[in-house]
Amino acid sequence: MKLIVGLGNPGRQYEHTPHNAGFAVVDEVARSLECSLRRSLWFNARVGKTAHKAEPLVLLEPLTYMNRSGSAVSSVLRWHKLGVEDLVVVLDDADIGIGRLRIRAKGSSGGHKGLASIIESLGTEDFVRIRLGIGRDSAGKKELVDYVLAPFSADEKEKMGEMVKKAASAVMCVVESGVAAAMNGFNN
Repeated sequence: MKLIVGLGNPGRQYEHTPHNAGFAVVDEVARSLECSLRRSLWFNARVGKTAHKAEPLVLLEPLTYMNRSGSAVSSVLRWHKLGVEDLVVVLDDADIGIGRLRIRAKGSSGGHKGLASIIESLGTEDFVRIRLGIGRDSAGKKELVDYVLAPFSADEKEKMGEMVKKAASAVMCVVESGVAAAMNGFNN
């Protein structure tokens, strides 16, 4: 069984923002596998259970807000008796150009508060993460926090739509073939 986690913030005001790119990818994976995510008060998250090629999957979108994502992730891992080797986290990264992916088997938070929360809760950096390039405000007029929480421009929205589909395929590649195959096939 694999736990696929998309990071983001709950609420309609954040739905189409760069910081919710992880949620968008998990939603795309859920759509492709015809899986519904339902709110779980127990985990304070949206959760769906499905399978792909006989591999059971749990899809998770923490509703804890980004900076406290670790509590939901660690609770679901414990509940399903999974280890960090079964975890795949999908998150936004402003230091990667918009539309690009970077997959790693382990590593630091790189300053991402949601990833830092998961690392702190689990006590390890040794889990797969798929970083989604959201770029930075190209005009340089917005602080990073304002940029990641503001809606995409029309041009950015198109690029992000393509990246979300590509990232969902990368998630499925990790599930089917492992992180090394996904890194070889999707890192750019």
